[in-house]
Amino acid sequence: MKPSTEELQEVESRSLEKLAETGTSLEETYMKAGLSPDDASFLANFTEEQRKKCIRKVDWRLPPVLMILYLCAYIDRANIGNAKIEGLLEDLNMSGPQYNIALAIFFIPYVLCEVPSNILLGRFKRPSVYIGILTLGWGIIMTLTCVVNNFAGLVVTRFLLGVFEAGFFPGAVWTISRWYLPHETQTRLAIFYTASALAGAFSGLLAFGLAKLDVDTPALSTGWLEPQEIRYLELRLLAQRGRQVVDEKANKFDWKTLFSVLKDGHLYLQVLNFWSNAVPNYGLKFTMPQIIRNMGYTSANAQLLTMPPYFAGAISAFVSSFYADRLRWRMPPIVMGQICVIVAFAILFAKAAEIESNIALCYFAVVLACIGFYPILPATNAWTLNNLAGERKRAMGIAFMISLGNCGGIPGSFIYIEKEKPKYPTGFGSSFAFASSGVIAALVLEYILTVRNKRRAKLSEEEIHTKYTDEQLQKMGDRSPLFKYTL
Repeated sequence: MKPSTEELQEVESRSLEKLAETGTSLEETYMKAGLSPDDASFLANFTEEQRKKCIRKVDWRLPPVLMILYLCAYIDRANIGNAKIEGLLEDLNMSGPQYNIALAIFFIPYVLCEVPSNILLGRFKRPSVYIGILTLGWGIIMTLTCVVNNFAGLVVTRFLLGVFEAGFFPGAVWTISRWYLPHETQTRLAIFYTASALAGAFSGLLAFGLAKLDVDTPALSTGWLEPQEIRYLELRLLAQRGRQVVDEKANKFDWKTLFSVLKDGHLYLQVLNFWSNAVPNYGLKFTMPQIIRNMGYTSANAQLLTMPPYFAGAISAFVSSFYADRLRWRMPPIVMGQICVIVAFAILFAKAAEIESNIALCYFAVVLACIGFYPILPATNAWTLNNLAGERKRAMGIAFMISLGNCGGIPGSFIYIEKEKPKYPTGFGSSFAFASSGVIAALVLEYILTVRNKRRAKLSEEEIHTKYTDEQLQKMGDRSPLFKYTL
């Protein structure tokens, strides 16, 4: 009989008191998960100190590398907002609508290429090679941006930037899921995602150095992990997934898995959660320097004043994700973040017409919006990963959700209309509406998953195993009556 996910997580977090109450030893629990007696004995006797040391090694390598690379990607796509207040429109002889088009064109290839990119990533033995190619590609495109001298050139470079950046975010999220247990993912995703709240460069150097860092899969990380640490990392993930009776590899495309992803209703609710961040966040990112300049500051000072909101957002993302992993509850950071966003844009909608007379209040609202934005996506991505079973569906599903979610960047590029400044009623009003819809989506999803879990809990494991074979249960993935959804 396969142990529950909670039981395995208790084992992994060494909650021996809870296990002692059931009379189940560590080795017995691991063997019920499908490990051989030798592997179960190894995993059970891997000490707490060894476990912490091993995870620290991964923590010091994987999330920071992904964070720095995403930092490069995000600043490359978003610093056009900073360039605008330094004379971009005048230098390229562009109008306000042309600027909005240049923002939006990035998202067309960015959305279309994400799912194919994750399938392609699965075909690379070393993910670092593929991610390195993407990084080098967007670094070259950004370097060539310096020779752009008209609207058409800017549109072409933004389009190509979307092509190369499309595969990185879903690929990085999936890569994290291949190293960490479900209850460990959100904090690591937050470390990675906080790069979008910071700034930096050096894409070309990082692309060269990525292959040297050797953070692909545990089995391929012999340069910095001991053999017993590699074995531990692989076995703990195997124990959590259970015995695999079907050979399912993520590098193989099949229509059945794709249709399963397309029919998965909870992914569409996660997309609404994503949009509640993407639309207002991209819109504000592209326009924040102008909003702060509208307060009466010079361009130089406006650039500096964009920094504190993003630092506040980075801290918010990490703290909320840390506690979400501790509590193993994904919904609260999403709803709390959206409430912050709702309050922030309500203030801006009401006070932006007289922004120079309400500088402190409006600047507080900008900071509050960023505090709300940045916890949402780590929680949304972790929640999605935790509720997708099977390596192939997880790779396709997370890329599908992210690709649809990033469609939010298209309306986000158009909601701030140049002739509406400083009031921006369309921008602030739309952001308020999308954040409100996100609250509803998160609460509805929580309710649906709770009902499904209660329905499945009524079935005993004996009934389930009588009705289905192990192979059928594994093929069912998250539709299996044994699968319990993360809330």
